Amino acid sequence: MADKTAAGRITIDPVTRIEGHSKITIFLNDRGEVADAQFHVTQFRGFEKFCEGRPVHEMPSLMARICGICPVSHLVASAKAVDGIMAVTPPPAGADLRRLMNLAQLLQSHALSFFHLSSPDLLFGFEADPADRHLYGVLREYPTFARDGIALRRFGQHVIELLGGKRIHPSWIVPGGVSSPLPIAVRDEILAGVPDATERVARTLDWYRQTMLRWEDEAAFSANFPTAFLGLVTEDGAVEHYDGVLRALGPDGSVIHDEIAPERFGDCIGEAVEPWSYLKSTYLTALGYPEGIYRVGPLARVNVADHFGTPRADQELGLLRQRLGRYPGSSFHFHYARLVETLYALERIDQLLRDPGIMATRVRSQAGINSNEGIGIAEAPRGTLMHHYVVDDDGLVQQANLVIATGQNNLAMNRGVRQVAQQYVKADRLTEGMLNRVEAVIRCFDPCLSCSTHAVGQMPLHIQLLDSTGVVLDEVTRS
Repeated sequence: MADKTAAGRITIDPVTRIEGHSKITIFLNDRGEVADAQFHVTQFRGFEKFCEGRPVHEMPSLMARICGICPVSHLVASAKAVDGIMAVTPPPAGADLRRLMNLAQLLQSHALSFFHLSSPDLLFGFEADPADRHLYGVLREYPTFARDGIALRRFGQHVIELLGGKRIHPSWIVPGGVSSPLPIAVRDEILAGVPDATERVARTLDWYRQTMLRWEDEAAFSANFPTAFLGLVTEDGAVEHYDGVLRALGPDGSVIHDEIAPERFGDCIGEAVEPWSYLKSTYLTALGYPEGIYRVGPLARVNVADHFGTPRADQELGLLRQRLGRYPGSSFHFHYARLVETLYALERIDQLLRDPGIMATRVRSQAGINSNEGIGIAEAPRGTLMHHYVVDDDGLVQQANLVIATGQNNLAMNRGVRQVAQQYVKADRLTEGMLNRVEAVIRCFDPCLSCSTHAVGQMPLHIQLLDSTGVVLDEVTRS
């Protein structure tokens, strides 16, 4: 519900076509111009408290329940944190099999974000009739495009199911590695599906490159401002989703942090809380709060890495940089980076499965509690994901802290809704297209609010536009 007593305020509640529930408040000045905007996450986040007192070996399976879209990413980060507490290194095959499942997670999640949630705006236009601007409209008007998205997501989910036994909340990734080796038949089935999936994403990339001029105006005001970027990279500067070191670069590529070991992430990242959201805001401590704003996710990984390390993805990365520059600053380009990264995921899956070492039968290291603290970091589809656990000598969790990608993008999302609202929202008349553009800037980041906050229920939509005296100028209601 909108706050009917507040003057000069527009409330969008909830934000649509994202994972989870949130709202946006747009504040108007006395002249009816947008003065500020805030992205509110209204759900309570409680998973850290749920974990206290639990045996640490349960943490990976428990953490997977945070989210039904990216459970594997939490499995990976959690298992790596428990590896640290056990003071073990997974066997090479176990580590590569973790990589494999995390890449499948990235593939299916990116397909969901791009094709299902964001493509209606790209295909029909941000001002199009909302009765048509949805997934079913895409399927009706652009059937090949829609089927490509469905097929890509299905393939990613199928790979997860083949490896872990089920598509959602698999428990195959465990402390010390994975619970079972890779069967030959599973390897061959996944390899057989890679060419078709690769062709589908390549076709989509061709379309995107040819069409992107259409969205220049949107890109100019979709969270387009200078910030730092953070992500994992390998020793030679390639994109890395499972291991590697942290690198933070400024908007011009200047180095803020480099070669930061994951267990030292607390040396460069701080967390803050604002009274208008349950979602924490993270920042680079070297720059302070809130000046230490930074972004994570596909666009950040493209910016902080020198290359992907696979041939077709590197070729596409070159085309992206040729069009957008070395360090693209508009969050609209998360869409482009997401597609290039999807191509990379398929190439990397193929590489991993063709390495004979992945068929080794030793896939898990065993140990007890050898440390009272563990930190695990992996790249989730939405960005860098950090799990930090403190346990007692019996291995019972005393403290857990989860630093979620959505929280790391929180400052940028808030600045982004203000920027796009100031450009498009006009105070004398409220249109659905104006508000959709404000929501769309959030969809660029593909936030996952179930990862960062937790609540049950659905929220109606009631938007009111009020002038500075509190008089209702326009109103929209959605049940």
